[in-house]
Amino acid sequence: MKNALQRFQSASEAHRINIQKSLEHRLQVARTKGDEKLIRQLEAEKSYYN
Repeated sequence: MKNALQRFQSASEAHRINIQKSLEHRLQVARTKGDEKLIRQLEAEKSYYN
């Protein structure tokens, strides 16, 4: 049982890290394009996951 919980927590953490990496990449692209609306949306989403 403990092993299953550890696997779940590990997978959950990996998922959160992948979301944060994706958000950071999307933010870089939005900044390059100068899309202020998208930048604000992504920054809000990023703060939700932090």
